[in-house]
Amino acid sequence: MKNTRVTIKNMIYEIRGQKVMIDSDLAELYEFPTHRLNEAVKRNLRRFPSDFMFQLTGEEWKNLRSQFAIFSKDTRKYKPFVFTEHGILMLSSVLNSDKAIDVNIQIMKIFVNLRHYALSQIDTHEQIAELRKLLMLYIEKNDKRVNDIIIALNHLIEHPKETRKIGFNP
Repeated sequence: MKNTRVTIKNMIYEIRGQKVMIDSDLAELYEFPTHRLNEAVKRNLRRFPSDFMFQLTGEEWKNLRSQFAIFSKDTRKYKPFVFTEHGILMLSSVLNSDKAIDVNIQIMKIFVNLRHYALSQIDTHEQIAELRKLLMLYIEKNDKRVNDIIIALNHLIEHPKETRKIGFNP
């Protein structure tokens, strides 16, 4: 079960700012041929609005294939469909099999875990903001020292020390 979760997690991609899974990966998990999964979806298109499922553009598919070697052998005629979390949920109502139900439950748990992880990162952003405030306060308090250093450096740049020439002067 744990290996399946790792596998599923590796099948989630971010495309157009959304976490999605590709039709062929879902078909493999559901133990369906990809064309059968897509046929079932096309028979029920009303259940899959564009925020549940969309077809990749040629450029998106090309980029995905170049990033991930697993797609390099994919010789399909058509660009793949990808499903958002809601689209995957809808698939369970279209694909009526025990395997599809079991896999969907696992996928939903992973999406929930990803969402919890993303939300937990807010604290990190708040910590960075707090550190930034502390740094600005430090600079403000020590501004005189920093300013003195900048003046000294500028003075050295404007009036460099004369260096003694060593060696033969003609």
